[in-house]
Amino acid sequence: MADSIKEVAPEVVLDKLTKEENILIVDVREHDEWDAGHIAEAILIPLGSVPYSLEQFDTSKEIYIVCRSGVRSYHACEFLQQNGIEAANMIGGMLAWPGDIAR
Repeated sequence: MADSIKEVAPEVVLDKLTKEENILIVDVREHDEWDAGHIAEAILIPLGSVPYSLEQFDTSKEIYIVCRSGVRSYHACEFLQQNGIEAANMIGGMLAWPGDIAR
């Protein structure tokens, strides 16, 4: 199953934001991590809340999941896939984010 999780480079996500493509970025870190800095266009759904927040994943958009390093977001992608929601894991997480950081 591990090979079936889509992954995307942070530069690709940034490019899609720059081009104003129809995407959804979901940050699955905790509130304190979010407050320390996040992608401005992202929404926060901490990993533990993902199972209770499936209605927030707009499947009409390309969905990208981000965390600090890419591990929690990978697990979120696995869960979403098991529940019929296609999402891609942003490789390297916020540690690899090349764009601006909102606070």
